[in-house]
Amino acid sequence: MSRIGKKIIIVPKEVKIEVKDNTIFVEGPKGKLSRIISPRINLDIKDGQILVKRVADTKMDKSLHGLYRALIVNMIKGVTDGYVKELEIIGVGFKAAVQGEKLNMSLGFSHPVNITIPKGIVMETPKPTQIIIKGIDKELVGKVSTEIRSIYPPEPYKGKGIRFLGEFVKKKVGKAQATGGGK
Repeated sequence: MSRIGKKIIIVPKEVKIEVKDNTIFVEGPKGKLSRIISPRINLDIKDGQILVKRVADTKMDKSLHGLYRALIVNMIKGVTDGYVKELEIIGVGFKAAVQGEKLNMSLGFSHPVNITIPKGIVMETPKPTQIIIKGIDKELVGKVSTEIRSIYPPEPYKGKGIRFLGEFVKKKVGKAQATGGGK
């Protein structure tokens, strides 16, 4: 049996959960989320607890068992606490600013980079070199932060670029100057 899938999910009092037509709806203080659930998975909701069960013991059912339990836990955490990803920009003259519904970044290119902030995401730039991405959907927060990082990933020689807060970038040694040998 799936070790993750067989764990009981405890639902906080401020969260409402409803299942209709293979779709789970989770509502909490921060918002609402919904997700379609595979017909191979059943949910038993009793007394503020959810038990995820699978229909059969096939390899696919076993893999879906733990997956859907983890997705439901992420939804519950999202509507109660939310998710936050922080990015830092490293480089001379590199900066970012939120202006209305767009994130404007100067990253050393010949043009500024503008990104439209998706619905359900809140972005802040407390410092010009820091971007904070917040939202209730873990998947969307991760996707947006990864897309922003992919515009200018940290390069290994000087370390310039966009990286997650606390991310370690191993620097390479550049070419060494010749020491007088040669012909």
